[in-house]
Amino acid sequence: MTSPQICLKYNKMNFFSAAQITELVRKTPQSRDRYADFLRAFSIIVVVLGHWLSAIVIKDERGIKVYNAVGIFPGMWIVTWILQVMPLFFFVGGFSNARTINSITKRNEPLGVFYKKRTIRLLKPTSLFLMVWIIIIALIILFIPDWRKYQSAVIATVGPLWFLGVYLLITILAPFMLKLHKNYRIKIPLILLFLAAVVDIIRFGFGIFWVAWFNVAFIWFFVHQLGFFYEDGTLIGLSEMKKFFISIIGLAGLIIFTNIGIYPKSMIGTGLERISNMNPPTICIAMLSLWLVGLAMLFRKKINQWLNRDFPWFLTILANRTIMTIYLWHLTAYAIVYLLLYQIGFGLHPLNNAGRWWLERPLWIIIPSVFLAGFIKVFKRFEISENKRREG
Repeated sequence: MTSPQICLKYNKMNFFSAAQITELVRKTPQSRDRYADFLRAFSIIVVVLGHWLSAIVIKDERGIKVYNAVGIFPGMWIVTWILQVMPLFFFVGGFSNARTINSITKRNEPLGVFYKKRTIRLLKPTSLFLMVWIIIIALIILFIPDWRKYQSAVIATVGPLWFLGVYLLITILAPFMLKLHKNYRIKIPLILLFLAAVVDIIRFGFGIFWVAWFNVAFIWFFVHQLGFFYEDGTLIGLSEMKKFFISIIGLAGLIIFTNIGIYPKSMIGTGLERISNMNPPTICIAMLSLWLVGLAMLFRKKINQWLNRDFPWFLTILANRTIMTIYLWHLTAYAIVYLLLYQIGFGLHPLNNAGRWWLERPLWIIIPSVFLAGFIKVFKRFEISENKRREG
């Protein structure tokens, strides 16, 4: 499909200027790593679809509770070993932060330019999201006497904020971590991996559970640090066998750790297990990261060939233009749809009728997508304006 055809097709969407995006497709420099943009969009969209497809909302006289289907259906945990792709977002974040810092350094600009670009891009759409939800929470408290029944549902809906706080911390320290990378290379991720293992030993071996929160830093910094090896060409330059070996190390680690009786097999929190591998993260997430990063590098060449075509690259740019808006508002869209569909008999517990639950799944993609499209239409300007500056 040619650029003019793309423009004609997507002008009808009225969300974006298709002509502008088509122009970005045409002007994309050869030096741009399209695969990094693809991984960013892919990881967030998979997270969105995963939340919509697997959420189980239970409403009764005690209020609303949110669980995950992975904890209900035996063997479904295996899906999370492929589709828990949040590590890829942090990995691409390391790549992107390193590239921006290096570019600013070459132009002899102060690091303040980096911080301004990154914090505005994160905080502008997030601040708006927070403002809207503060108003919603205030109204719930004022007008619903037993509002505490719905507290966990509200927390689940604003759940996307956890990752943004962690990512902001990592971004603030990115210049320092990049210096460590250039000076000490592989030693830094190995140290972070060792520290993550020590935290888990203290947590599970000695029953000191609060120490687990240190792994929010150690593990996500570890994944972010791997992104530096992508940016400097180290991972790209590895042989296919070495990329495969990275994946196998991660997969072997996952198999070993999830079969010693401590860690659950699921790589997401289901609300039904004693602990979650994700919150706070355990060593299993570090192994998952190696598994996924290795796979990502193995598939890079073929997907890059696909991205060199106009249409796939157009879709990648389109998704990245409002990727923060998509992430922030997707659970709000789901909550609205649940409140509507529950009234007419949808959204029942899968154990009551598993067959019907599976047949309903397409509804929980299509209808939330409509509401999310509405949120994008309303709030896109708070993110696109920053992307325009960045793309310029």
